[in-house]
Amino acid sequence: MWITLGILSSLFLGLYDLSKKHSLQDNAVLPVLFLSTLSGLIVVLPFLFVSRAAPSLLDDTILYIAPLSIKSHLIISAKSFIVAGSWVFGYYALKHLPISIVAPIRATSPFWVLIGAVLIFGESPNLIQLSGVIIIIVSFYCFSVLGRLEGIHFEKNRWIIFTLIAMGLGICSGLYDKYLISRAGYSPIAVQLWFTFYMVLIFGLLNIFLWYPSRKQTTPFRWSISIVLIGVFLILADFAYFTSLSIEGSLLTILAALRRASVLFVFTIGAIIFKEVNKGKKAYALIGVLAGVMLILFGSNG
Repeated sequence: MWITLGILSSLFLGLYDLSKKHSLQDNAVLPVLFLSTLSGLIVVLPFLFVSRAAPSLLDDTILYIAPLSIKSHLIISAKSFIVAGSWVFGYYALKHLPISIVAPIRATSPFWVLIGAVLIFGESPNLIQLSGVIIIIVSFYCFSVLGRLEGIHFEKNRWIIFTLIAMGLGICSGLYDKYLISRAGYSPIAVQLWFTFYMVLIFGLLNIFLWYPSRKQTTPFRWSISIVLIGVFLILADFAYFTSLSIEGSLLTILAALRRASVLFVFTIGAIIFKEVNKGKKAYALIGVLAGVMLILFGSNG
């Protein structure tokens, strides 16, 4: 069941990435972040109201949101700051880079999750997993070479650096999810609601103090329905992911690999829609990334 939820999360995550790329074309980043996060909050907020007004309707279901202590709010809000940082760096990078470069870089995250799982949760990688890691690293190097053909130098381009920072923070968030859901025992819907709520506050303040005063000197904001879709698809992707984490026996390494497999969908559709160059050559490197992901998945399941 948790594998199926992981695959479902991957599909919604791919749609989320495509919605992001569409929304950020010639658009201001911070308002997109705020409005898309607000859209996601609106999706889950009714479950909080029902849980308080008529708890018997949702009690004993995965949609019931129990009251949390101040300490719990602080613990969950820490995730919000991690994710907010990841999104700010990631959105600016995606605005300035081809999605056929960004998505495969992010697909290497199972390797870093594997390292984190070893160091933090005591997991031991086997030979198959290590083979997948090596293939992913080689494929990542191939993308750096292809990026040079488009004038993108991985070691000098700040948007590549932004992408790597965003990925690093995202990996920290994924490991923290494991703690929140599996170790601390918070319900998936509660984590999703409150971390989204605090994200809305964070991005609201960033817009008030950073974007709004200088909005006339920066890229103007343009409304698009895809901004709403960002929030909706992320809520669906995260709900499936958090629920899978809450199932006994689920493995973070496998779920991370499954979620990153969304790169195949993102690369194929995104490259066509946004008419990016060197699609054929990037496809070979993408196959390497996916092969590495699948080896990690197979090795973890073996």
